Amino acid sequence: MTSTAAFFRSSLIMLAIGVLFLLGIVGSSLWLVHKNSLYSDETAQLRRVRSSIVNLLTTVQDAETGQRGFLLSNDPAYLAPYTKALENLPERRKTLNDTVSPLPSYAMQLDALSAAIDGKLKELSATVALAKEGKLPEAVAIVRDDAGREYMDKVRSILNDFIVKTDDRLRVLVEAQLSAASNLQWVTVGGAVAILIVLGGAILIIVQHVRDLTKATEEVEHLNAGLEERVAERTQDLIRANQEIQKFAYIVTHDLRAPLVNIMGFLSELDTAMTSVSAYVLADNKTLGEDEIRDARLAVQEDLPEALGFIRSSTRKMDALINAILKISRDGRRKLQPDRIDLKSLIEGAAANVHHQLAETGGNAEARVRVGNIVTDRFSLDQIFGNLFDNAVKYQAKGRPLQLDVDAYPDGPGRIRIDVKDNGRGIGPQDLERVFELFRRAGEQDQRGEGIGLAHVRSLIRNLGGDINVESQLGQGSTFILTLPTDLTKIVRSMEL
Repeated sequence: MTSTAAFFRSSLIMLAIGVLFLLGIVGSSLWLVHKNSLYSDETAQLRRVRSSIVNLLTTVQDAETGQRGFLLSNDPAYLAPYTKALENLPERRKTLNDTVSPLPSYAMQLDALSAAIDGKLKELSATVALAKEGKLPEAVAIVRDDAGREYMDKVRSILNDFIVKTDDRLRVLVEAQLSAASNLQWVTVGGAVAILIVLGGAILIIVQHVRDLTKATEEVEHLNAGLEERVAERTQDLIRANQEIQKFAYIVTHDLRAPLVNIMGFLSELDTAMTSVSAYVLADNKTLGEDEIRDARLAVQEDLPEALGFIRSSTRKMDALINAILKISRDGRRKLQPDRIDLKSLIEGAAANVHHQLAETGGNAEARVRVGNIVTDRFSLDQIFGNLFDNAVKYQAKGRPLQLDVDAYPDGPGRIRIDVKDNGRGIGPQDLERVFELFRRAGEQDQRGEGIGLAHVRSLIRNLGGDINVESQLGQGSTFILTLPTDLTKIVRSMEL
């Protein structure tokens, strides 16, 4: 008993540590994803700002180029860039104002920029008009006055300052995004390693417990001849416990490892996606190819969300598995409360809980009890029948009213047998034992569940000194066979001895 208590206590401690690590991974991942999203939004905004700055500067320069060409050649063909620039300028000025107005470090220079552009446009329009009227010397004199050059220098200075500010902030954001992605990777990898360590510790505890049980088996073999029958029974119990612990260790290791493998796989997807995004964000004034732009957009729109979604899904799956293991583990720790129970009333009460579902399909439940009151743990027995009846309703055959029949009768000295029969889908012969394993389900999986119901039932009934098995045929139904002692107090006293 002391060894078993220590095993459960150590197992719960290791599971609690695993849950804490998992919560830390999930919390840190969500925080880093949120920060990365904020960085991405600001990066997109700054790229729009930079584009509007460059467009406006190019437009003003095009207007000046057209003016100079016309003045030098007196050829109206050179006015094409000037005319097109004047057409585009109002829209591009508005775009810049709308984009940078919310940014204080830019907004304070907008008035000076607007004044410089207006002055430059006035100089350009005056010289072009004079040249068209044949007053080219007067137009050239205005250009040589240097007022237009000063306006243009002012425009270039302000807009180049805007570009420098934008590029500096973009570099900071890119570094922050790369740092957040790197931190997310390290958090996930570190958490995965920590959970593997926890799993290793749990396996060591299980191995130690198996050794203790083996040692106990060897000690039992030295009992005197008068206890041979009890020794044989206890040995069988120990063998079964060893097998279940080894099976439990395999299932826990296998099922918890699968989400970790998914997490590691999609971390590689994150690395690949960040390469494309980094190339796009750090391009500065370089012209990117269509393939590079498409890869970057695809990474932001599909690859990054998909990888992060799968990582979150895997951590949620691992959390659900750990919670299921904790539930089974708590069964062995709860102190049993033997109570005198009217078995017929308890079965009828459990059947009443599913009466509505039975009535919907024209089904029925009947109980035949041929034993008197028994002494056992009421809560455990309620859980056992509740799970069995819920399973029968969940997996009833389509188009056939569900019929539930419960038959309880004596099964030798001090024991009873309870047959819970249904006419549902049935279970294939290869799955008759598998349905009692943790996280394992049989047949068509069209119902929600984690595969812990019947494992929970077997854990409960064995805690009561009984056992459960199933006989079934596909398409015809199943019969769950429960055996229980009539007096739990005798079993508890025997175990304490």
